Amino acid sequence: MSEPRFLRLDLPVAEILIRLATATLVGALIGLNRELRHKAAGLRTQALVALGCATATLLMAGLGSAGGTPDVNAVSRVVQGVLTGVGFLGGGAIVRGSNDAHIQGLTTAASIWISATLGVACGVGFWGLALAVMALALCVLHGGVWVERWVHRRQDVG
Repeated sequence: MSEPRFLRLDLPVAEILIRLATATLVGALIGLNRELRHKAAGLRTQALVALGCATATLLMAGLGSAGGTPDVNAVSRVVQGVLTGVGFLGGGAIVRGSNDAHIQGLTTAASIWISATLGVACGVGFWGLALAVMALALCVLHGGVWVERWVHRRQDVG
C-alpha cells in the first residue's frame, strides 16, 4: 500500500536519515558539554530536542510541498512554533535562587534553544550552518567558562 501523495517526502530515504542523524548528533554534542558539567538538560535532552525539531521541519517541508512546490511560509510557521515551544522548555530550566540576584539555568536554557535551531538547520539540509553554529556554541559553552573565571578573578583583585 503506497502513501498518499501529500504525505510523501520527495527526498531519498538516505537523505532523510542523514538529516535526522546529523540533528541528533549535533544536539548530543551540545548536550555532552552540559552533561560533563553536571548541568540539567544533558546529552539525551539536547539530542531529542534537535531530533524533534528536525522531524517537525522535515514533516512541514513534505506537507508544504504537496502541490509540487515547497511552501516556504508553512515551513516558516513551523519553525516559529517550534522555537517558541522550545523557549518554554528552556524556561523550565531557569531557577531563581533564594537570593533574587542569583539565577541558575540560563545557559542551559540557551543551549536547549541552540539545539532546537540546529535541528531545524539539519531538517532543511543546511549542513554548513549547522556545523558552524555547533562549533561556535561549543566554543562559547567551553571557552566561556574560562573567560568568566578570568573576569571574576580580575574583579576580585580590583
